[in-house]
Amino acid sequence: MTTRYTSFTEWLTSPLGQYLQEREQAYFDQTVVDLFGFNALQIGLPHWEMLRNSRIPHRFCVGAHAGDVLAEPTHLPFANQSVDLLVLPHLLEFSNYPHQILREAERVLIAEGNLLISGFNPRSLWGLHRWYKRSCGDYPWRGDFVNLGRLKDWLSLLGCDIVGGRMCCYAPPLSNAGLMQHFEFMEAAGDRWWAMGGGVYFIHAVKRVHGMRLITPRWQGRSKFARALSPATRSLQNGSKCCDK
Repeated sequence: MTTRYTSFTEWLTSPLGQYLQEREQAYFDQTVVDLFGFNALQIGLPHWEMLRNSRIPHRFCVGAHAGDVLAEPTHLPFANQSVDLLVLPHLLEFSNYPHQILREAERVLIAEGNLLISGFNPRSLWGLHRWYKRSCGDYPWRGDFVNLGRLKDWLSLLGCDIVGGRMCCYAPPLSNAGLMQHFEFMEAAGDRWWAMGGGVYFIHAVKRVHGMRLITPRWQGRSKFARALSPATRSLQNGSKCCDK
C-alpha cells in the first residue's frame, strides 16, 4: 500500500525523503561554512538545520507556524539590507507567490549578500515522475517545480548574479529503500555524465548593487593630500600662515 503524505515535512521522513535530505545537507554544510557576515536566515523547514555549519554568529529560522521567528516568507519582519545569508529550501515550488518571496529575499539581503536556493528540477526523472503523481495531491509531487532557467531569469531581474550551483538526486524517485540502493551508481556518475539531470538543483546567488563604489582608506601621505587641494584652498592656508606671522 502506498503511503500518502500530507506535508513536505512528513514526506521527508520517508526513505526517498531521507535520501534527498542526506544529499542536500551535505551541500549546505559544505557551502555555508565559507560564507561570512553577522545575520543568517533559513526560511522554512525549521526542524532541518541547514545553517548548522555556518560561522555567522546570529542564525535564525523563519516559519509560518514554527521556528525562531513566526512570519510568512512573503512578508519578512526584517529591515532592508539587514541579512548577510539567506537560505530558501524548497520554498518556491510550494508557494502561490514565488516572485514575492524572491523580492522579499532581495529586500532584506545586504549588498553582496548570499542567497542559497534548493528546488526540484522539472527536467529530470523526478520531474517526469511528478507528471504521473501530481493529480493525487501527494507531496512533493503536488508542487509547481520551477524550471532552472526561469529561476535564473527571475534572479537576474532582481539584480542577483549566479555565482555557483550544482545538482543531486540523480537516482529515480523510488519509494522502496532496497531498490534505491541499486541506483547508487547514478549519484556518483551524475555530475559527470548527466549534470543537468539531477532531481534537485542548488543555486548560489549574490545580490549586486550597481553603481555602488567601495570607500577605501586614504593611504597617501600628508604631502600628497596637500597637493590635491584646490589652489583657492592652498591660498587660504598660505594666507593664514602669513597672518600668524
